[in-house]
Amino acid sequence: TEHQHARYNPLRDDWVLVSAHRVKRPWQGQVEKPPPEDVPRWDPNNPLCPGATRANGEVNPQYEGTFIFPNDFPALQPDAPEPGDSDHPLFQAAAARGVCKVMCFHPWSDLTLPLMSLAEIRAVIDTWAELATELGASYPWVQIFENKGAMMGCSNPHPHCQVWASSFLPNEARLEDRTQRQHLTQHGVPMLLEYAEQEALRKERLVVENADWLVVVPYWATWPYQTLLLPRRHVSRLQDLREGERDSLASIMQRLLIKYDNLFEVSFPYSMGWHGAPTGPYLEEDCGHWQLHAHYYPPLLRSATVRKFMVGYEMLAQAQRDLTPEQAAERLRSLPEVHYKHRAK
Repeated sequence: TEHQHARYNPLRDDWVLVSAHRVKRPWQGQVEKPPPEDVPRWDPNNPLCPGATRANGEVNPQYEGTFIFPNDFPALQPDAPEPGDSDHPLFQAAAARGVCKVMCFHPWSDLTLPLMSLAEIRAVIDTWAELATELGASYPWVQIFENKGAMMGCSNPHPHCQVWASSFLPNEARLEDRTQRQHLTQHGVPMLLEYAEQEALRKERLVVENADWLVVVPYWATWPYQTLLLPRRHVSRLQDLREGERDSLASIMQRLLIKYDNLFEVSFPYSMGWHGAPTGPYLEEDCGHWQLHAHYYPPLLRSATVRKFMVGYEMLAQAQRDLTPEQAAERLRSLPEVHYKHRAK
């Protein structure tokens, strides 16, 4: 807890430098603006609201639950042409096709997932699974991700996520595919299934758990309050979850996200995303080395306005963190599970 050391991340096959004493240093750097607390429930100028007009001139329906539409400014398009042939191995290009969708969680802009009901969160999970099935029928990778808060690049105060399906396996997917395959070959058990069992026994990095899921600050965490959401059962893809597992997932997501908000009593920013076995042509292959999981990467370190910057050493050498994962887990674990906005005044 007091001396720097390096920890190995078997999922990414890299190392993180843990320098727990550095969190004690005084901070005179950048201070962020906290997120607004007075977001209007409905705003005609907000392109994600029901009935609002988006940038392409389309008008959203008066939706009452989840709502999906094609991203008006997609990073991937299904009909992109093939790049030209390379004339040198140092100048390679490859085809990149796909589709990008936006998914609104709820019609109200002043709600976030931790403030939604369990039934509403369950509806989000079901829609995620439907999208993963639909897009995964033809695309090898379907990346569901949520950027929450302006600090994480979210430009719109409305509960939503994005879903990008690609004709290729992105870097993180290829890396996790390799490491999980190697672990199963060498040890005879899926890496993250074994890891979840170990963390459930050790408990020092456990944040919340229930019968089907557990959330830990991973042993190799990079971001200060990074967490990993893991099923206890061996399950490869989001769409393979049973009914009861979807209900318990809604519950554990709500509990985790309430703790996040309670940490600094602010709508907690993060980037999160689901990783599961590839789809498309991989549906016909044995992907038993894969274990479904979700990553949460929040940037806040000391307060609602002081973030962790990944610069300098992190960019040029390797990741470094300023408190141990065990310290972060203990702090999150000890927080109440009633949202600070719902406590009696």
